[in-house]
Amino acid sequence: MKMADCIRVPLLLLLMCILLSVHLIRGDGNPVRSAGNADSLQNPPGGLGQAAVIPGAAERNLGAAASLPRRRSAGWKLAEEAVCRDDLTRLCPKHSWSNNLAVLECLQDRKEDTEIAAECNHLLWNYKLNLTTDPKFESVAVDVCKTTISEIKECAAEELGKGYLVSCLVDHRSNISDYQCNQYITKMTTIVFSDYRLICGFMDKCRSDINTLRCGSISTGEKDIHSQGEVIACLEKGLVREAEEQPGAHTIKDECKKSIMRVAELSSDDFHLDRYLYFACREDRERFCENTMAGEGRVYKCLFNHKFEEAMSERCREALTTRQKLIAQDYKVSYSLAKACKSDLRKYRCSVDTNMPRAREARLSYLLLCLESAVHRGRVVSGECQGEMMDYRRMLMEDFSLSPEIVLHCRSEIEGHCSGLHRKGRTLHCLMSVSRGDMGAIDANCQRALQTLIQEADPGADYRIDRALNEACESVIQTACKHIRNGDPMILSCLMEHLYTEKMVEDCEHRLLELQYFIARDWKLDPILYKKCQGDASRLCHTYGWNETSEMMPPGAIFSCLYRHAYRSVEQGRRLPVGDSEAENPGFTLSRDCKVEVQRILHQRALDVKLDPELQKRCMTDLGKWCSEKTEPGQELECLQDHLEDLVPNCRDVVGNLTELESEDIQIEALLMRACEPVIQAHCHEVADNQIDSGDLMECLVQNKHQKEMNEKCAVGVTHFQLIQIKDFRFSYKFKTACKEDVLKLCPNIKKKVDVVICLSTTVRNDTLQDAKEQRVSVKCRKQLRVEEVEMSEDIRLEPELYDSCKQDIARLCPNVAYGNAQVIECLKENKRYLNQRCHQRIFKLQEVEMAEPELDYQLMRVCKHMIKRFCTESEGKNVLQCLKQNKNSELMDPKCKQMITKRQITQNTDYRLNPVLRKACKADIPKFCQSILNKATADTELEGQVISCLKLKYADQRLSPDCEDQIRVILQESALDYRLDPQLQMHCTQEISQLCPEEAAAQEQTGQVEECLKVNLLKIKLEPCKKEVLNMLKESKADIFVDPVLHTACALDIKHHCAAIPPGRGRQMSCLIEALQDKRVRLQPECKKRLQDRIDMWSYAAKVAPAEGLSDLAMQVMTSPSKNYILTVIGAGVAVLFLMGLFCGRFTKRVTQELKDR
Repeated sequence: MKMADCIRVPLLLLLMCILLSVHLIRGDGNPVRSAGNADSLQNPPGGLGQAAVIPGAAERNLGAAASLPRRRSAGWKLAEEAVCRDDLTRLCPKHSWSNNLAVLECLQDRKEDTEIAAECNHLLWNYKLNLTTDPKFESVAVDVCKTTISEIKECAAEELGKGYLVSCLVDHRSNISDYQCNQYITKMTTIVFSDYRLICGFMDKCRSDINTLRCGSISTGEKDIHSQGEVIACLEKGLVREAEEQPGAHTIKDECKKSIMRVAELSSDDFHLDRYLYFACREDRERFCENTMAGEGRVYKCLFNHKFEEAMSERCREALTTRQKLIAQDYKVSYSLAKACKSDLRKYRCSVDTNMPRAREARLSYLLLCLESAVHRGRVVSGECQGEMMDYRRMLMEDFSLSPEIVLHCRSEIEGHCSGLHRKGRTLHCLMSVSRGDMGAIDANCQRALQTLIQEADPGADYRIDRALNEACESVIQTACKHIRNGDPMILSCLMEHLYTEKMVEDCEHRLLELQYFIARDWKLDPILYKKCQGDASRLCHTYGWNETSEMMPPGAIFSCLYRHAYRSVEQGRRLPVGDSEAENPGFTLSRDCKVEVQRILHQRALDVKLDPELQKRCMTDLGKWCSEKTEPGQELECLQDHLEDLVPNCRDVVGNLTELESEDIQIEALLMRACEPVIQAHCHEVADNQIDSGDLMECLVQNKHQKEMNEKCAVGVTHFQLIQIKDFRFSYKFKTACKEDVLKLCPNIKKKVDVVICLSTTVRNDTLQDAKEQRVSVKCRKQLRVEEVEMSEDIRLEPELYDSCKQDIARLCPNVAYGNAQVIECLKENKRYLNQRCHQRIFKLQEVEMAEPELDYQLMRVCKHMIKRFCTESEGKNVLQCLKQNKNSELMDPKCKQMITKRQITQNTDYRLNPVLRKACKADIPKFCQSILNKATADTELEGQVISCLKLKYADQRLSPDCEDQIRVILQESALDYRLDPQLQMHCTQEISQLCPEEAAAQEQTGQVEECLKVNLLKIKLEPCKKEVLNMLKESKADIFVDPVLHTACALDIKHHCAAIPPGRGRQMSCLIEALQDKRVRLQPECKKRLQDRIDMWSYAAKVAPAEGLSDLAMQVMTSPSKNYILTVIGAGVAVLFLMGLFCGRFTKRVTQELKDR
């Protein structure tokens, strides 16, 4: 620094004023003795930690010149003065008596409770005053520091006689290599700093402020040596109060401010020079820093490190805090920091205006931000400087009061919520908690001050900077994060990964969330994210340097920008140059490393809504309104998603965007991923390991939701996500990706996923039924549509309209049935007859869809999963049920699957509309023969098997079309084996079955035993509707022996031997057996013969009870009658007689006519 004049370098440092005492040392005008004749000064007890050695001659001349009567000889000793002899004998070792400066040091550094005589005290003060004001003083410095002056060019250029030389030497004290010169300058500094009145210009510049602040008297001799240090301390406290804008704070004049800071700076290397702190902390120094050598600020740093120890005296703690606050205002007040970072500050241009000690560039915060920016940009900052920065960053985090902005703007929050928590960063973390909203609202200025402090301290780079966090999380780090190097930024990420796990402790959880709240609001505070993404942020988001901000792109907006480019398409907000396409600009997407970090941050934010700044900002009202009772981890976001339609627009947009993002990368839901870890490892590990924004992992979890590895938490989480997805089709990433264009074209203005699925599936179904040349829904959309439909079929809640229609019935009929695995839907199907009309209609429609598309029948597909693989691998999806029915009676068929197939058969037979194959085959027959039944039916109610019963009768009459006949034959064969497949029989004969055939019904062997029992007990049946159904069965069995399983089983060998050439159907094989029975030459099997005779008897009875209703019925009865030949013979004979009679009568009339003509 060029010392041009005393005004520009106001304060002139204590020694600067010493400059005024230039030639005093020569006393009687004799030249100064050479250094070669010098002798060493001893350090007195309680003095400076390092001996001050000055040339003996110089000191003797100095001492002589400083004596009160100027005429005293050059060999005058303080020890010879009577007023000080007693104190000297009592306090100072005898070997120091011959050295005036050693005596001076001994007496002025005595313990505070040790008094010395007032006359001695006055003598010492006058001695120091004469020593520092004699104009001869500078010549001693020239002689002692001759070599040093020549080495330091700035000092060599100073004009002698104006006091600038010594001031320059003091400024460059750290660069003085000559031992004697260094000790001389240090010793003189000690003398001057013992009393503010001895500091050149200080009293003149600060007189009015001293009086206004009542810092003490300025009259010579009124105060003892200890109180003089208190004056400077008082001014320093006044300066701090002014910076903190405390109420009633006095505004100190600028020139006095500069003097105060200059004094603080000059006393930065040796704590002895801060007289107030020295006396306040002398015992604490011996307690905590006994082995720490004085000099280069080492004692200060040691005391700072022990500031919050219980054994630290309150007075010393207060003095240390004041000094730290001065360091915060001017980093040069810290000797070690200024020295260690000097070259780095110059290298990165962090200290521009060195002539203004309290300018912005001098503030500790500016230095930290500037150098931290260099480190984060990958620049080289010396290790020594980074170590110093680390110490002061930790210091800022430990004591909030070192940041005047926080003291000023957070005063009410501290008084209201955080009083009494001052030590070890607890107050700061308490303020962070208030800022999170855990204790109420916080002032915006306080919030900004906290955010600024976090950026200055940058604890994200090294968790150890945050002492409160470090202590709270030590055990977690040792167990969960021990594989990470101590101090690594990844420690914080590791802690976040273990948030809400068994390894996390409550105190650590709170401290971690409090810190992460602020890190989440400025992307630069996450060093890993900044390192990986700074290039992308500069290229895509127009960011500035690490410690620079822009109103157009504030820190909180940078991450949003990165997120948009990581996940969103151009249509969703990714910004591209005008006229360019995404494919043409691969540079407008994030790098892979950056995207990984963006995903990591999103995963962390999902743990707590308060870690998402945008979400908390826009949804604060809704959180209070809808989710005030949701306090468990992850519940708040789930609550907002549940109330999506009720949220205010801004909040709805944020929650919608976040939900849409989760559908793309469900791993963002860290809590859900932890809960689902067993399922992922067992069934989805490949998808989880290889997933790249595809939504496959959630799809896999849905598909395996009912595996044994699935726990309740995971199942609830997956189901919740499914329920959220139905609110908007965009929340299903794969569905949105596959069907976006189809939705815009075919289902515009439809938002809800359920409605979109219905719209698209209806379109697909219509195109299929109408045999359209080209499907309007794309192939990829149809494929994904099927996945969505299957997923929706698993839980009735995923179909809101069905769920709303059946809520009351679910509560009444299925109160203890779980929603998953389509169990509630199955329960409603089984109790269909008891449902309210609206629910009944919905269930019928659902069954109609499932029968047309068996893949959508979740229970069928789940229960028969392995059987489908065994029997139906080559069948199309729509033919799966048909395939299963064909293989139902196979020995390899799983019993549970067989039971499920039977249930579906029963359902199908209740209404022809639930049997797509039958409906298609009998398309012409149904309106032709059963129109009267259709006229009575409504669109959404079952016909209870009436149409199928109608077709069965026409089958017996052999009037159906071939295709329809084939399908009815299958139904007849199936229902003949299991009476439950005949809804009309089951409906009308329930009572008779329970009375007449209880054992057969209980067996449920599906071998036709119940039907056989009813036939055998036909005469005992009293209810006419039931008797009619049994008679219909008998009538149907005449048409085909296959529909009479008991008879067919008994006569299987006889059919093979006697009727093998007869094709089945139309009663042909039955007629063959009857003829064989009547043929005496043919011997039938006894069982066949018995069963066949029983059938003939039954038919005879049926003919009596139920006479033919028409010619066709009569003809059928004749053809199937056992006396068919006899009846046909009689009918033939009758017809012959009539023919002959007609012929005869005809001849007779013609003959009469001829006779008449002959006449």
